Amino acid sequence: MRVKKLFSAKDILSWRSSQLSLGGRSIDLDWLLDIGGGLGWESLQKLKIFQNSQYELHKSLEDLAIIWAKHLKDQIPLQQLVGKCPWRDFEIEINSSVLIPRQETEILIELVLEKFRTKDSGCWVDLGTGSGVLAIGLARSLPSWTGYAVDCSEDALKVAARNLELLNKNKKVNLYLGNWWEPLISLWGSFDLVLANPPYIPTSIMKELHPIIKNHEPHIALCGGEDGMDSIREIIRGACKGLRKGGWLIFEHHHDQSERALKYLIENGFDQVDFQKDLEGVRRFAMGRLT
Repeated sequence: MRVKKLFSAKDILSWRSSQLSLGGRSIDLDWLLDIGGGLGWESLQKLKIFQNSQYELHKSLEDLAIIWAKHLKDQIPLQQLVGKCPWRDFEIEINSSVLIPRQETEILIELVLEKFRTKDSGCWVDLGTGSGVLAIGLARSLPSWTGYAVDCSEDALKVAARNLELLNKNKKVNLYLGNWWEPLISLWGSFDLVLANPPYIPTSIMKELHPIIKNHEPHIALCGGEDGMDSIREIIRGACKGLRKGGWLIFEHHHDQSERALKYLIENGFDQVDFQKDLEGVRRFAMGRLT
């Protein structure tokens, strides 16, 4: 039986109302219509005004209803159920082996561009690349640079490889399997930039996370040890050897780790140490230049 993929605005609005009556947030259901159904955010805004219009969806409303029901019942992230997630100006593949990229992490790329927008060439590394979003963002923002992406998860690295193959056209990103700096020993001292979004949630807080995160996203990409800073300390110590003089380290951290992160950077020989706030005004990013 052929699946109907052309729906009227009235059909979609009626479907939307019935799905929301089952539970969940309207913002999440609209995300499903947008990314899963291909309706597009602009079309979503027009539905109530142009109710006689018709819209083509990538999936039938019945298929989208099945996804929504599974999301509500099993608390599985919609990104995993749909298998993709938008980030900056592109979409990436997502599954349970990688962390779902957050919008606030996009700020890391903006911080890089502030430092290196006019530098024609260089060498960067994305430590703990996961799905590869930061590596893709760097490769597209700094197309003449050479990049390296590292992850300790073989499954995550496979996802990153597929995303890079699809979205990175210049092919100048090298993937390495291993723990933080370990697979890059032969390249120590050659990096102009280190970027990382490491696991930084303290062990004691892991059990308090929402079930959607706690039960379905990889703990290895979330838990940063007793105080949440095990990986951050390892990255900073390694950056002292991995960066060339004058190179920058920029990373994301937990909402209450800013002072400790900046202090540790200074103790390890970094200057121009600074922080950046996230979209909610919380100090979320740390940076420093190796003297």
